[in-house]
Amino acid sequence: MEFLWSPWRQQYVTSGQAQKISGCVFCHFSHPSTPEFDAEHYILHRGQHNFVILNLYPYTTAHLMVVPYAHIAELSHVDKSVSDEMMDLAKLGQKAIGQVYQPDGYNLGMNLGSAAGAGVASHLHLHLLPRWNGDANFMTTVGETRVLPESLADTYQKLNQHFAF
Repeated sequence: MEFLWSPWRQQYVTSGQAQKISGCVFCHFSHPSTPEFDAEHYILHRGQHNFVILNLYPYTTAHLMVVPYAHIAELSHVDKSVSDEMMDLAKLGQKAIGQVYQPDGYNLGMNLGSAAGAGVASHLHLHLLPRWNGDANFMTTVGETRVLPESLADTYQKLNQHFAF
């Protein structure tokens, strides 16, 4: 067996962030916070109706999500002001990722309901994933493992400056 070393994960595991949060994880992050709280939890931006956060279990480097503050599961129940801002923040995220990482493409989407693959089915959220030609290698398709080249903290530092306004 070969080993893939990712020593940066130890900091995540021992920092307490890996501990389960009671209730909805997105509602936990929705509450008013301090800049220190946002940095610790990789929240890049807070809008009027949504916030932008790095995915703690990313499929690719710079995988972020746009999450409404309101605990709503159905897209059809979201007010227009919330969905409009959600798309505006997705555009801002695409621009930031493009400037920092220069990906070849993007996946943008929602998994609505557990049958559709939603990990947090009770709270709507929009995924934005940068993609590079050839990024789906044998590790993902055969080993069900993803190898990311940098820590979430490094990704946060690189993207955070593009959300400051």
